Amino acid sequence: MAKILMKGNEAIAEAAVKAGAQGYFCYPITPQSEVAEYMSRRMPELGRVFLQGESEVAVGNMLFGAASTGLRVFTTSSSPGISLMQEAISYMAGAQLPAVIVNIMRGGPGLGGILPAQSDYFQAVKGGGHGDYRLLVLAPSTVQEAVDLMMLSFHLADKYRNPVMMIGDGMIGQMMEAVEFPDEYKEDPLPPKDWDLTGAKGRSPRVVKSLFLDPVKLEDNSWLLHEKYERMKREEVRYELYKVSAKNKILIIAYGTMARICQTAIDELEQEGISVGLFRPISLFPFPEKEIKKEASKKNIQTVLTVEMSTAQMMEDVERAVLGAKPMAFFGHTGGIVPTP
Repeated sequence: MAKILMKGNEAIAEAAVKAGAQGYFCYPITPQSEVAEYMSRRMPELGRVFLQGESEVAVGNMLFGAASTGLRVFTTSSSPGISLMQEAISYMAGAQLPAVIVNIMRGGPGLGGILPAQSDYFQAVKGGGHGDYRLLVLAPSTVQEAVDLMMLSFHLADKYRNPVMMIGDGMIGQMMEAVEFPDEYKEDPLPPKDWDLTGAKGRSPRVVKSLFLDPVKLEDNSWLLHEKYERMKREEVRYELYKVSAKNKILIIAYGTMARICQTAIDELEQEGISVGLFRPISLFPFPEKEIKKEASKKNIQTVLTVEMSTAQMMEDVERAVLGAKPMAFFGHTGGIVPTP
């Protein structure tokens, strides 16, 4: 595998191609429009579908329709655009349709600005749409990791028959780094798609829907989905530790680009004789609660510091994980201001 210098957005696009994405639906919005530009050339070259919708609302429903045929499909957008897709995302979760959604986050609320932020954490992790549903949410901190997690996202979407969201701030989308792609992408066996709509062809017709007018059947579906999310919690927790040791007095919790900045700060502090460790959640849902609790509860840790490019959105989940075992602190900027080490 040879390394290639690529912008994050373009690397995400090529990773989707390598993962076998057969349909890409989009509406341009900064700071992720390079994905659409790249895919407008790449997908037709391969005889696959590229389609720009008239709005993000339309794109969400295109995604639902294409996913129901069993094809690997995805979209990319940025904060306000993801908001417009929320109804369709809830429908896809309710109908158990696999799809990959990438949010290259910008500052908000409202139209906000085009600079990097992490202020869509609640929307991604708590569910921006209606009803009892969850998305599996992954957060890369490098362009290479964005490539790796993008490929994984398609596999997990098929594995769980559920939308998967990958979130990165505008820096992930716009920075250039050396990346490598596997010569051949291999993945574990997946269950057969015995639900997809491809024409009856001598079999009983199938129905893909999220509408259940009978409240008992609707509740049954909601509990079925809940069991799936509990399985995700058991099997899909991902995180990374950086310089975590018995010498640490402070444990930092940060994800995405912010975690990279914290690593630099930790390296600089180490030169001054100050030992700090970093716990980086990679899966934001399922959130690594037990693992954070374990690290935060160690005797040497005096403070747990959450660092974000938002107004402490992830800190709520960190507080729930720590459960008062140690004092909590927060540092962050938002609105497009990126903290320095």
